[in-house]
Amino acid sequence: MFHDLIWLVCVIVLALLVRCLVVEVVRVKGGSMRSTLQNGEVMLVNRAAYLLGEPKRQDVVICLYPGRYRDKWKLVPQYFVKRIIGLPGETIAIEEGVVLINGEPLEEPYLDEAHTRRKSSMAPVTLGADEYFVLGDNRDNSNDSRRVGALKRRALIGKVEAVFFPFKAIRKIR
Repeated sequence: MFHDLIWLVCVIVLALLVRCLVVEVVRVKGGSMRSTLQNGEVMLVNRAAYLLGEPKRQDVVICLYPGRYRDKWKLVPQYFVKRIIGLPGETIAIEEGVVLINGEPLEEPYLDEAHTRRKSSMAPVTLGADEYFVLGDNRDNSNDSRRVGALKRRALIGKVEAVFFPFKAIRKIR
C-alpha cells in the first residue's frame, strides 16, 4: 500500500513537472489572433522552447501581462496568445497599419485584411535589453503591447506549436 502511494505521488510530480517545464495545453479564448487562431481552438504550447532557446520574431506565444489574473484572488494568472513582433534593442513603430522595425517595414503574410481595416499608427518605442513587443494578428481587436507595453522575457511562457482540437482544424503553427 505504501509503495503504491509513493509511486502515485511520483507520477503526479512528474506530470506537474512536464506541464510546468515541457508542454502545456491551452484553449484560445477570444478573437485577437484571427485568422491564425480561432476562438475555442486548443493549442499545444512548447514551454521548453524558451528554456532552451531564445524567442524569435513572429513566434506565436503564450504570455502573461503584468497584474492580469483570471480570478479575483490573484492565484491564477491569465494567459494571452500573441505574436512576437519586436526583439530586445529594436525600435518599433506603426505607420498607418504598417509595422516598422528600426525604420524598415515588417513583412506580415499571416495578416488578414478583414482584421486589419483600421490603419492605426503608433509613435516609435525602443525596447530594452530584456523586452519584447507582441501584437495580435487581429490588429483591429487585440489587447497587446500597443496598450500594455513591452513584455519582459519572463512573461513569455512558451511557443505555440500546433492546434490539435477541433480535429478538423489540426495544424502546425508557423
